[in-house]
Amino acid sequence: MKLLRHGPAGQEKPGALDANGQIRDLSLLISDFTPEWMSPAKLQALGAIDLSRMPLVAQGTRLGAPVAGTRQFVAIGLNYRKHAEESGLEIPKEPVVFTKAITCIAGPNDDVELPEGSVAGDWEIELGFVIGTLARKVSVAQALSHVAGYCLANDVSERDWQIKRNGQWGKGKSFDGFGPIGPWLVTSDELPDPQSIPLELAVNGETRQQSNTADMIFPVAEIVSYLSQFMTLLPGDLVITGTPQGVGLGMKPSPVFLRRGDVMTLSAGPLGTQRQQVT
Repeated sequence: MKLLRHGPAGQEKPGALDANGQIRDLSLLISDFTPEWMSPAKLQALGAIDLSRMPLVAQGTRLGAPVAGTRQFVAIGLNYRKHAEESGLEIPKEPVVFTKAITCIAGPNDDVELPEGSVAGDWEIELGFVIGTLARKVSVAQALSHVAGYCLANDVSERDWQIKRNGQWGKGKSFDGFGPIGPWLVTSDELPDPQSIPLELAVNGETRQQSNTADMIFPVAEIVSYLSQFMTLLPGDLVITGTPQGVGLGMKPSPVFLRRGDVMTLSAGPLGTQRQQVT
């Protein structure tokens, strides 16, 4: 299934995309897609719903992040070789891990507001996934069984805050709205191989990033297993897996950063599309 949440910010209702690409409202059956709904049993029950009998949602309705109640937002850095190279950093031997504040999570088409005085806003298209069952010290072989589904993400960054404010990448990654997620969560049964998803991001119609998750240094299974060795991953937790080359910071001969009025468009095959205007 393709699960989503629709409605004004803070008032989202659960829904799903039907076979004809129309959004159906599921709020008569469940209250919201909270972490407990990410378990295999609950997702299997959702899969049994006849979506054609559910109310249609009006076209143009705002979409929120597809999961509510996320408690941890974990990110992986430098997970594509060419991105590490354009950043002037060594290819990591283990996943580079940082966190984003859960308060930065936003809908896939919400405006991205740069902080006051920002001169180094940047884009990063990424594959994201949501944990379905508690993961603690799991093996690579068992790791994907703990994933509820996959989504598109934009790891929006403010590079001055990330790099020049005494370390801690999360400083430049956690402003409100810096985590657009969605438009939907594709459940794992519908997407058994997360390492074959095309990724493309454009700014004002000009392609900046174009790659495939097959190019990741550490695939999803390794990321889940690695994280679970030193932290417990909880149902509903969101993990984004790194961005390919083509970020503004890496542009030659000099960086190119976001400005007011810019429009970012993202696409990722079955994971859908995003569009954000910079304000």
